[in-house]
Parts: sequence; C-alpha cells; structure tokens
Amino acid sequence: MKTAFRNIGVVARPNSERALSTTRLLVAYLKSQHRHVIIEDRLEQELAELNLQAATRKQMGEACDLVIVVGGDGSLLSAGRTFAGYNVPLLGVNRGRLGFLTDISPAELEEKVGQVLAGNYATEHRFLLHMEVQRSRNIVGEGAALNDVVLLAGDSVHMLEFELFIDGNFVYSQRSDGLIMSTPTGSTAYALAGGGPIMHPKLDAIVLVPLNPHTLTSRPLVVDGNSEIKLRVLTENLMPLVSCDGQEGVRVQPGDIIYVRKKSKKLMLLHPPGHDFYEACRSKLGWSSRLG
Repeated sequence: MKTAFRNIGVVARPNSERALSTTRLLVAYLKSQHRHVIIEDRLEQELAELNLQAATRKQMGEACDLVIVVGGDGSLLSAGRTFAGYNVPLLGVNRGRLGFLTDISPAELEEKVGQVLAGNYATEHRFLLHMEVQRSRNIVGEGAALNDVVLLAGDSVHMLEFELFIDGNFVYSQRSDGLIMSTPTGSTAYALAGGGPIMHPKLDAIVLVPLNPHTLTSRPLVVDGNSEIKLRVLTENLMPLVSCDGQEGVRVQPGDIIYVRKKSKKLMLLHPPGHDFYEACRSKLGWSSRLG
C-alpha cells in the first residue's frame, strides 16, 4: 500500500486567475477528502477567503507529504528546484501551455488527484544540474537547473569563444552564440528548439547543444549523466551570461571557469495512471497518431 498523503502543500502561479481558480477547486476537493492543506505564503492574500495555513517553501518541504503545483511547466521547474532538496514528491496540474511536467488537466482534476490520493500513481525521478562559476578559484556564482544550464553571449550580437572539457578531457574550442547543457527533462524545451534530440526521462545523460556554431561540423553531443562539464570562457570584450532554467544568470568574464555537474538529490514526480511520455510527445509536439 502506498503512502497516504495527509499534509498536502499547494503551490500556484500567483497573479494568474486561471491558476487561482483551479487552486480553489483543488483546495475544496482536498478538504472534502479530509486532507490538511498548506498553501505557499505568496498566495495567502490572494486566497485569503479560504483561511488556510500558509508557509514558505522551506517550511512546506519540511512538513508536507506531497506538493501539488498548479501552473505551467515553468511553475513546476521553480518548485522542483526547491523541493528536490526535501525528498517531497510533486504532482502537476496544468494551467500553462504545453504541460510536459504538469500533466493533469483541470477537467480531470478530481479524478486524477483522487487516484493519486488513493495510492494509484507512478513515481518518476528526475535529476538536476548544479552550475558553478569560478574566478581565480573563487566561486562567484552558482545555481540549480531541472531543465538546462545555458551559456549565452549576453547582450552582444557577437559570437563568444570557449573551450569545452568533459571529465578533464579537452573536447573542442568553439565560436558560437552559446551552449545549452540539458537534462532529459529539458530536452523537450530550449534544447529541442536549438536542434537537440529528445531524450527519454529515464536516461542518465546530458545533451550539449551548440547555439548557431561557426562550423557546420558542430553537432549536439550526448554524454553520461555523471560527467563533469567544464567550460573556459575565452572571449574578450564581452560579458557572457550563464543561466539556469532561464532564470536571472551570472555574468562571466574571460578566464572564468564554469562547472556543470549532476546534483546528488533528485526530484520525485508523481503521475496518475495512464501517463505515457510518448503520448505526451504526440499531443504536445503534434506528432502523427496511428493510421487506420
């Protein structure tokens, strides 16, 4: 028998009436199932009429058996970076666009959430990346990414130049607009738009996708998920940017070293019955269905 979820945290995209209206329906259902609901403190004023306990994400991570995220994939990415450190499973209700990670539609909210509460669900683990920028051997910036770590030329239209090392081995020097370092989770996001492959979430691998490389022979490179990726920034007169999951990044300087490694703690995702990665690809990416 799987764990009965008693203390359930709810995170939703603030200032989104679509997300908030679905959150109200979700809370009403959870209370009808005699579950204790804790909402993120950012929602306290917008959902004041519900008179619910509010807490920070840190407090929710320590107290909750399950966290339900109402929003788009960006909302789940944000929550995932926090709750992966607490071993708290996440369940996604889609109020965004694609919904690769938030796979419950509002129309089937009670049915699917009810199945999960009854212990009928699949568990999936996704790894995250840790990014660290070193300058003269001092750490000047770091971050975590569930989707990808991206090195960009920044505000300039000029190409940047960098060296790539994998596990201490020199791979190449490259002139390009940047480099995407993506997990399997992120392979259906920015890396896909950059020409990278779609990777199944169960793969223990990282894909490196060059952005507009100066040579036609530069292609996406898939490496083992336990690899240490090292970038040495060479470009002068530019202020490149390295960013995690599209968040505010770190400005890097010539000579800076960027390290990207797998984080030790993984994110636990729950899926209701019937979840199928390939079906998600068909519906979200417009793949053809079976003929006949």
